[in-house]
Amino acid sequence: MQQLRTLRARPPAGISGPRPSRDAAEAALVEHYPALVRLAHLVLPPSLGRQRRVLTAHATVQRALPRGRPDRSAATVPAPRTPRDEARAWLRARVVARALTARRLRPAALALPRVTGLRLFPRAGGGDELALDRALSAVTPETRAALALTVLEGLAPEETAALLSAAGVRDPGQALAAAEELRAGTAGDVAALLRGPEFDPCTVHLRPTDLLRRRRRGRAGVLAAALLLAAVPVTAGALLTQAPPPAPAPAAPAADPAELTRADPDRWADTSRVDFTAWPARGARTADTALLGRALTAWTGGGAVPRTTPGTTGAPPSGPPALLYAGDVDGAAVVLLHDGLRLARYTEPSTGGPVLTLARADDADVTTAASVVLSRTGAGTRYLLAPWIAEAAVRDLGSPAAPARELPVARDGVSAPVPAPTPGPGTGADCAGTAVLQLRSSSRIAEDHAFLVADLGGLGPAHLTWTPLPAPGVPSRQPREAAGPLGLAAWARSGCLLGELRDSGVRSVNRWEFAAQELPERAGRALWACVRAETWEGAGRADVLLEAPGRSPLPARPLASVPDTAACGRFGRHVLAGGPWTAPSGTRYLLAAGSRHVVGITAGGAVRARARGGVLAVRSAVEGAVVLDGRLADGGALRGWTPPSG
Repeated sequence: MQQLRTLRARPPAGISGPRPSRDAAEAALVEHYPALVRLAHLVLPPSLGRQRRVLTAHATVQRALPRGRPDRSAATVPAPRTPRDEARAWLRARVVARALTARRLRPAALALPRVTGLRLFPRAGGGDELALDRALSAVTPETRAALALTVLEGLAPEETAALLSAAGVRDPGQALAAAEELRAGTAGDVAALLRGPEFDPCTVHLRPTDLLRRRRRGRAGVLAAALLLAAVPVTAGALLTQAPPPAPAPAAPAADPAELTRADPDRWADTSRVDFTAWPARGARTADTALLGRALTAWTGGGAVPRTTPGTTGAPPSGPPALLYAGDVDGAAVVLLHDGLRLARYTEPSTGGPVLTLARADDADVTTAASVVLSRTGAGTRYLLAPWIAEAAVRDLGSPAAPARELPVARDGVSAPVPAPTPGPGTGADCAGTAVLQLRSSSRIAEDHAFLVADLGGLGPAHLTWTPLPAPGVPSRQPREAAGPLGLAAWARSGCLLGELRDSGVRSVNRWEFAAQELPERAGRALWACVRAETWEGAGRADVLLEAPGRSPLPARPLASVPDTAACGRFGRHVLAGGPWTAPSGTRYLLAAGSRHVVGITAGGAVRARARGGVLAVRSAVEGAVVLDGRLADGGALRGWTPPSG
């Protein structure tokens, strides 16, 4: 703390930032606009009020680009980490300097954006966010700037002090010390809180002002205008009537049905990008401009409250989207659009208001862009299949040996409804909904490519894959399609987990069989598997299963479930897990196993044991928490997963 207070106001030698070219500055402003607005919003004083603070933050960033000669007040900025960050660092310094002086400027000097009849404010947060907001209101703008620069921008204290000094702060060291004190006294992760929607002025709620007062003022204004027109001489009135009527304002390109893009029907067979960009416009109502106009209006700002899957923004499209489908499905009008990053499904049911559903679809491929859910009714789920799907069938994961049932598909790609399967005996209600689609790509793009997708509540079904046990002495295996007999048998033992993943924005699910273990008392061979669910926003969930002989093929619950982890994926290839197991004799054991690079396991806590290699089995008559530690072949350490105690 004392070291922060002793930082000099003068920037260290060699830290300077020349003014970038205007093109570079404009590109950086567009690319980093949300981060810069969040930074300005945190620095600005809360006394401005919620709406004016949001508008001032946007105005501060929008006016960051100078006119004419360079602005000498922001000539000294922290050196960028890479040359391409130079423009962003320069803009960041200007935004901070302007935000620090905004409290001394008149509203006219800020040139605020105009918002009439609406109040806008960021989303309200929970207790931790409210406490942090109150703490930020009680400190100086310099302290808020120091906190934002170190936490959000990741600047070192010396870099932050130099930037604050260039912005006119007399004692940057004191601001840094106060920011560090505020950070230490805040419950929770300050960085996570500041990056949340509660402090995001780019994602705001809109509420009308006093509607009744504005209506009364509106009626009074209309009456006054009518009286004024009545007093105008006849000659002037004749001139007014002779003037041509004003031309209607053209519709915004994103909301104009005539601007919708439509892919060529055969594009999917002649491109290396086989995803939603290759879907043609299908359906019986692709020429219904009234329906398309209502769908676009709902997406660009009115007519329906959007429902978004996790990680999906509800913002309107930046340009004209592509039309994928427009038609009548199960008594409702449905329009499917794609803006390059998201899918938008607009539905007009026979009863009730329209519904707009948005879901991420960036980086989709031949499997994750192979189908979209058009409707869900009591009769089942109806899909729109990609133009490259040559065959479609339905499977029940609980019956891997049963033949697939052919799924009828209309010429426009709409499937017959797929009913949810009935849970089998002893599987429980958690195993409902294990029906999956088995799709086969056309030979025009792939040879003998069949794959599985499962409806997990979103617009796009999740792609199911599996990774079999590694063979000794061969490289690690990659996930493969699960449409074959072995893959279906493997997923029959993990199908219950899919029900817990519904409505969580899952893109793909892979079952990785990472270890096999001979059980004590010659009870057979157990299989260890990790089922990883990947979401469209990048987060993942891992569930570890211990599958021993004699158990149900559909285990009710995993040994361990870990959210927000990279484990069991391409960036988390090492895993160690353990849990209790009871032998047929009634003896209780602790079993543990690791992936192929685990060469030693140590157990502590209620059970103390050590084993060489990748598996461990020891009697455990005492119940209690167990801690597992693994040793990797390269000398690294790995903490294991165990079931929660109690």
